[in-house]
Amino acid sequence: MTIIYITCKDEKEAVKISKHLLEKRLIACSNMFPIRSMYWWEGKMQDDKEVVIIAKTLGKNYDKIKGEVSKIHSYDVPCILKIDAEANESYDKWVNGEVE
Repeated sequence: MTIIYITCKDEKEAVKISKHLLEKRLIACSNMFPIRSMYWWEGKMQDDKEVVIIAKTLGKNYDKIKGEVSKIHSYDVPCILKIDAEANESYDKWVNGEVE
């Protein structure tokens, strides 16, 4: 199983991206929650509110997910991280059955 971690400018964008990935059957599930992010951008330290997506999928879908997210994301440099994970057997089986 793979977890994809994606930061978004707001909840509206996170929902849009999650629905897009779900409709394409690239992810089985998406969790979204507000976060506070601090980072460097164009030489200045930023302190922003964002919404993060944690999407559950299969590793083989990562390149497709990166492509789809990059097409519709508002950021010039979106954060799209792949995290390999291990799940309980029944959840892993469910994820495998929901994604293509």
